[in-house]
Amino acid sequence: MLVESRCNREVVLSVPRTGISLIFVPFIPKYLSFDGSSFSFLNLKKSFGPVSTEVNWNFGNYGKLWAYNLNYFDFLLQSEMDREIGLCLIDGFISGLQKGSVGLEPYPISLRGINWIKFLSLHHLRREDIDASLYAQYLMLNRNLEYHLLGNHLLENAFSLLFGACYFQEKSWFAKSCTLLQVELHEQVLDDGAHFELSPMYHQIILDRLLDCCNLLMHNQCFAGQDELLAFLREKAVAMIGWLKTVTFADGSIPHLNDATDGIAPLSHELFGYASRLGVDCRFGHFSKLRESGYRKFVAKNYECIVDIGHIGPDYIPGHAHADTLNFVLHVRGKPFLVDTGISTYQKDAVRDQERGSAAHNTVVVNGENSSDVWGGFRVGRRARVKVLENTDATVAAEHDGYIRFGVVHQREWRFETRRVVVHDIMRGRLMKVTAYFHFDHQLMPEVVGHSVHIGGKVISFVGAERVELTGYRQTLGFNRTIEAMCVIVHFREKLETLIKLD
Repeated sequence: MLVESRCNREVVLSVPRTGISLIFVPFIPKYLSFDGSSFSFLNLKKSFGPVSTEVNWNFGNYGKLWAYNLNYFDFLLQSEMDREIGLCLIDGFISGLQKGSVGLEPYPISLRGINWIKFLSLHHLRREDIDASLYAQYLMLNRNLEYHLLGNHLLENAFSLLFGACYFQEKSWFAKSCTLLQVELHEQVLDDGAHFELSPMYHQIILDRLLDCCNLLMHNQCFAGQDELLAFLREKAVAMIGWLKTVTFADGSIPHLNDATDGIAPLSHELFGYASRLGVDCRFGHFSKLRESGYRKFVAKNYECIVDIGHIGPDYIPGHAHADTLNFVLHVRGKPFLVDTGISTYQKDAVRDQERGSAAHNTVVVNGENSSDVWGGFRVGRRARVKVLENTDATVAAEHDGYIRFGVVHQREWRFETRRVVVHDIMRGRLMKVTAYFHFDHQLMPEVVGHSVHIGGKVISFVGAERVELTGYRQTLGFNRTIEAMCVIVHFREKLETLIKLD
């Protein structure tokens, strides 16, 4: 079977080759996205009719990301997926592949390849036509690794190529994936264990895939040299687990820093359980101190707080970064209090621009402008540079030059006490009006009283404020899912002291 690619070259879609069933200990099931008649991704639902014949695998009405999710085939690994329905979906995809190119792109091939291999192995399925299609897809992936995108895309390519190598016993693919994984994980996993794109959500996604690869190599002896690769992968997994354990709040949630939201990645407790089943546990390593990632976490009896004193992200791939320098998130008595507003879309539109902007975070804004120039959906121009001034067990202070074009440097200090958090903002340089934003969780209803906010028996006082106002904003609960919540905007000039009393 042939299909014409976007480069006007014919691509072979079926190459005879037989795979082998692989052995896995239980992995994390995927979110429910197929109910027997409809697909649901990104909180958008679509029914195509009979699953084996009428699915439009290139459906674009809900955007490219929705079509990508359809082509990932995560639904094969949702709990209680029927074996025969899964096969019908695979058959429908193979027969419809010539109708478009979404399924032939390297990223969907990467995720779908892992899901097909796990599904086929789980059910001990051996079908020559499926193996022939899968092998042809891996040939395409091997020729089209996403070096132009780098980051998590290239890493997913490498993870998947390792799965394809083991399933089809391809030594050259193993050698290439081994080299890629070592290079990319060395680059992408920082010394404190964070994934370098600084999104807790992507950290969870990459950790899940990393554990899948440990699972694969631990239970299937396929190649000489795989034990050395396994040891390396385990080392990186331990570091990533340590970081995730540190940033995960007591209620099991993650902060929605940078591009992060709910309903996409495996939950932290699922990842910790998976790691435990594999014997890959942070007990064999160390808990992260959140150094290189630029985050810091402070925990007291009644609250948890995470602050951002890091740079915007890797210089050459800041696509998932936000203009959120010196942002912070606060949980009180195990519940969200001050939150990051999160993301609801990857569409390149005004909503995406707003959700990445400085005013969507708990930080200070000058002249209504962003501290870093986020634009084009996934691009960043001018970036704020951060200098850490103090970092102790109870105090952290830093400054950034994101507003130096206005003649201003923003300095922020947090002091963490037993029953309160004190945030001190200083604008050094030219005197002008500035605004500080504080976004409350949607379950809270703050009330402004003079230059203070009263909420559920707690009081936040703003010393140095000229005006304090309350306004609404859209807090995201997932892609395409937002809810009305309240934001406090504080207008000041040179200095602002925010006293968050948590009695």
